[in-house]
Parts: sequence; C-alpha cells; structure tokens
Amino acid sequence: MPKEAKTKPQQDIPPCGLCGKSKKPREKTDCCGNWICNDSNDYVPFSYALNSCSRNHSRFTLCGAHKSEEHKGDWKTCKKCLENFELEMYVWYGTNEYNFEKLENPPKFQKTHCAGCEKILKLHDGGFASLGDIYVCDECMECGFDIRAAAGVEPR
Repeated sequence: MPKEAKTKPQQDIPPCGLCGKSKKPREKTDCCGNWICNDSNDYVPFSYALNSCSRNHSRFTLCGAHKSEEHKGDWKTCKKCLENFELEMYVWYGTNEYNFEKLENPPKFQKTHCAGCEKILKLHDGGFASLGDIYVCDECMECGFDIRAAAGVEPR
C-alpha cells in the first residue's frame, strides 16, 4: 500500500465505500483499492461479529479471497475462485453486502436442504452440520439424526 494513503489527513479521504462512515480511520483495500474503514482491530476473535468493514470485505467476498489466494486476473471471471467454493457460497461471496462490486449475472444453484427434515439451509448462515455432500440442520442433529449413516460412512 502506498505510504501517502496511510499518512493522508483523514478529512481528505473519502468515506468508507461499504458503510459510508467517515469518522473512523480509513485505508485502501489491498485487493481492489477501494476506501474502507480501517477497523479490523474492532473484531473480537471468535465473536463471529460482523462489525468490521475491512474484515468483512477481506474474508467474505470473492474479491478478498481472490487476492488472498493470489489468483491472477479479475475475480469476477476467475475459474479458480469458482472451483474453490460450493456454488451457493460462490454466489453469496460474490453478491453479499460486503462487496464494492457484485457479480452481475451470478450462476443459478440448487438450494441446499437438510437431509433430515428437508428445510432449506443457507450455507452462509450456518446452523447445520455436514459430511461430504450431506447437510443436516442443528435441530435434526439434536434429535439424533445419524449424519454418518446418511453419508454412507461405516460405524467406528
């Protein structure tokens, strides 16, 4: 990152491109060069809080993943990024609110269902267990659903 961006007076720096705030210190992202809150220190480890613009963009977008995995070219057309994620997660990473720019025509995907109760699961929200391509909601797991048997795994 260029030194002038770090030392530039904060009032001359545009507001965060995600939250619009200009009171927090800001910096340019390493991945796409957009102005963002320099707030990754606000995140408390293992809190799963979504209170950091910087952390959310770097961890929950294809743009951030593309940069951290050192892929070449544009993240919106990167075949490696497409291969690295389940299609549902690829679409979410490319279209969620932590993006400065979103996938224009995200691919269609089959919704993920619980193998126990058939409830639709949103992979980005959690609340499930998985084994291979078998997904089971927390409620079914708590009721004793045997995910190993559903996945065809031999008992230990």
